[in-house]
Amino acid sequence: MTSKQILDAFSETLMQDERILSPRERELLTCLLQNARAVSGSDPQIQSAVTAAIARSVGETVAQRAFALLGGSIVEQILAGSGIPAGIGENMAARVQFSTTLGPQPPTGPQPPTQTPLKTPPAGPQPPTGPQPPTGPQPPTVKKPVGVPPGPQPPTGPQPPTGSRPVGEPQPPSHGLKPLTVARAGELESSQVGVLDAPTLVRAQCVVLDEFLAPQELDELVSYTLQHEAEFETSEVISPSGEPGVTDYSHRRSRVLMDLGKHENVIVERIRGVLPRVLDQLEMEEFPVTQVEAQITASNDGDFFGAHCDDSQELIASRQLTFVYFFHGEPCRFDGGELRLHDVRGTDTCGSYQTVVPRQNQIVFFPCSVLHEITPVKCPSRAFADSRFTLNGWLHR
Repeated sequence: MTSKQILDAFSETLMQDERILSPRERELLTCLLQNARAVSGSDPQIQSAVTAAIARSVGETVAQRAFALLGGSIVEQILAGSGIPAGIGENMAARVQFSTTLGPQPPTGPQPPTQTPLKTPPAGPQPPTGPQPPTGPQPPTVKKPVGVPPGPQPPTGPQPPTGSRPVGEPQPPSHGLKPLTVARAGELESSQVGVLDAPTLVRAQCVVLDEFLAPQELDELVSYTLQHEAEFETSEVISPSGEPGVTDYSHRRSRVLMDLGKHENVIVERIRGVLPRVLDQLEMEEFPVTQVEAQITASNDGDFFGAHCDDSQELIASRQLTFVYFFHGEPCRFDGGELRLHDVRGTDTCGSYQTVVPRQNQIVFFPCSVLHEITPVKCPSRAFADSRFTLNGWLHR
């Protein structure tokens, strides 16, 4: 057996012990590696440097924990063979502390004893010394629920999206590479981190293209939007029961214009021109486009859209591809309104997401099945002309 085979077998054995890496730590490490991979793009030198840095931190942590467990096992065997009461060994084992974050951590607070000489007990049975573990049934640990959404809020001032923002999540790259193609879960199996074994993690995918319209087309679209301010209507959603045309300010706040004039044909023809390239980068099969939905959305101070999928209801199940084209007046007078594309594990969010910051004359494509949200917009002037505008829609199969 070669040295590499020995190390691989040893690593696999350690990975099976949750005291070495807990399931939560494996999940965090998986997300960290995937986000690092997305940032480094196709540059092999950057990928190699990032992987090496993470590997060193993980290796040091695993080694420290493995040594602690090995030492504890040896002490237990010595205690078992020497006749020392079990209570002492259990008390010593209880004093071993494990860090819950990856990488070596600086000492904070009292440190566990390095090694204490053991005294040989006198002959005959001795009562156990030191604190004893509790006996009898213990009360169950109650987990506190997190993120219970409040009820609907009226449209008076900024309203954050309820129940859509993951708690304690790592911050991924904002918009970086263009076009942006996010790594897929299947790539984990052939990568250096395949041992982490997270086959159910689904990474959000998107493609971002800059300078999508010609300058004159952009100017005409901005002018058309401002001229039709009075025709914008309150945005609606489809209820969980499938009823369309429902206003729910706790989930979505914005205004929409359904009549795009000539600009609908302009944007649709441009999309058709890049569609094969976009589908190829998203690794989606080509499909016959039977219908195109399009609208202009205006988001002003406090407007947002909670986490949702664009094909989650039977009424819109034929939607395949979502597009969001960003535009605004110059200079830009709003902040926020970021598009977040969530990674998921099964039916739950993974705690990580990709962020696309609105940029003038930029368009983003992603599958309609991707869970996404729009963060609250901050527009101090509250003037319509200073809103965050999008020409967004969906391609149906």
